[in-house]
Amino acid sequence: MRDRLSADQYANGILMGDRLLLSRAITLVESRRPDDQELAQQVLDRVLPKTGHSIRIGITGVPGVGKSTFIETFGKQLTSLGHHLAVLAVDPTSQRSGGSLLGDKTRMETLSMDRNAYIRPSPAGDSLGGVAHRTRETILLCEAAGFDIILVETVGVGQSETVVHGMVDFFLLLMLAGAGDELQGMKRGIMELADALAITKADGENQAAANRARVEYQNALHLFPPTGTGWFPPVLTCSALTGEGIELIWQTIEDQQRLMVQNGHHSQRRQEQQLTWFKSLLRHHLEKQFYNQPGMDERLKFLENQVRIGQLLPVPAVQALLHHHPKEH
Repeated sequence: MRDRLSADQYANGILMGDRLLLSRAITLVESRRPDDQELAQQVLDRVLPKTGHSIRIGITGVPGVGKSTFIETFGKQLTSLGHHLAVLAVDPTSQRSGGSLLGDKTRMETLSMDRNAYIRPSPAGDSLGGVAHRTRETILLCEAAGFDIILVETVGVGQSETVVHGMVDFFLLLMLAGAGDELQGMKRGIMELADALAITKADGENQAAANRARVEYQNALHLFPPTGTGWFPPVLTCSALTGEGIELIWQTIEDQQRLMVQNGHHSQRRQEQQLTWFKSLLRHHLEKQFYNQPGMDERLKFLENQVRIGQLLPVPAVQALLHHHPKEH
């Protein structure tokens, strides 16, 4: 057992950019032990004044789009410009796949060797709410450690996009060309969240298909209602292999950030992020409290079985659960 550090020791180390202490503090944030949680909150309180000064970028995309390769090339582009980059992942599915992101970490080999980059796999085995809550705190710790760009990658598909969108300043959607029914296959909701679309693997024989897809997506985006921020999401093409188009993606993010800061939407989005975090945390804790009630497991199993065999309809089953007050406290 290592000596337990104080909140001040953690905070001072993080503010000085000590990677080891940053990693240990993130582990505290991810821990479920009440004493670790308490210490993590004390550390966060101390570093809070030094947070909030990064550009937070969310990256998502259909499976097979080449996210890791893209992040590696994009990350190298950012560090070559003198930026300090942290790559985090939200992976709600890892409890089933056993933490797929560790594989990604080895795939981002050059980036993980870069001393201006820091890659942190997602905590495995937790609900989406839990992972999201901890990712938000990890973002703050990374900002305090001096990282000025935070990439948050969604590894799971589905709900995780919406969750990541709620914690970033810019949401980039990676797409593939020539997959046939791209538009039908891509959830409209996810396209509506995007601040930009990038069609990957736009190189060699794929170049023409990528350009066609770009026009199609751009036309499709024109059908969406305007975002009200004065920003219209562009569709770009890029190749992580040749590096073509990568620079333009970064320029696009910078342009959008400049506009958002000028028109006040940046601070508005940050305030919304705080509220989203508050609400999801509240939901997470209420749920935990509810399921941890004495005798809840047995009662839940009994009612689930009644619903399964058709003895009870879901509505009365839920009411029975909610109106049941255990005697012992």
